[in-house]
Amino acid sequence: MAPDADPGADQHITDVSGTGVPIPGDDVDTDQILPAKFMKEVTFDNMADYLFYDARRDDDGEFNDHPLNRFEGASIAVVNSNFGCGSSREHAPQAMMRWGIDGVVGESYAEIFRDNCKSLGIPAVTTDHETAVELQEWIEANPDGDIEVDVEGETVTYGDTTIDVDVDDAMREALVEGIWDTTALMYSNRSKVDETVDGLPYVEGDD
Repeated sequence: MAPDADPGADQHITDVSGTGVPIPGDDVDTDQILPAKFMKEVTFDNMADYLFYDARRDDDGEFNDHPLNRFEGASIAVVNSNFGCGSSREHAPQAMMRWGIDGVVGESYAEIFRDNCKSLGIPAVTTDHETAVELQEWIEANPDGDIEVDVEGETVTYGDTTIDVDVDDAMREALVEGIWDTTALMYSNRSKVDETVDGLPYVEGDD
């Protein structure tokens, strides 16, 4: 993923897989995903600790039965409609990624949240309401069951079931072609970047 990405590593993401975690509810906004009180930190390093911080705790501050507490180690989140709405904070998908989420299946996403997922190499694919709910229920009944998200083929497979999903064209292209990580792209094209900088009349050299 982006924070620890090796500029020389293969950045192509054609599929992701792992166990699932259902995060039910429409209009789950970024302040629920990553409360604003934790945005004062200057790095993303500890964001996993703050993922759904308030929702995962009871009035005494103890962990409750929130799905993230029950499905620890899951890597595929299954959500509902308009997930990631509200503030356009990158901290929300950063927290999900650092907790261990490699892909998201849902009914719909806020556009900026989806774009932030793309920039982190996290496929965010869509399906209809009934299918999303069925997959959430399947995860509850099969907490150790594997889910495969095929970005290139635009399918999700779980158990004996394979469903068609939609992948935004820009996301599919970026992930499959390995051009989602702009930092890695800059490193891999360092010589071209240097040439461009040297040709700018308003950039002074060291000498």
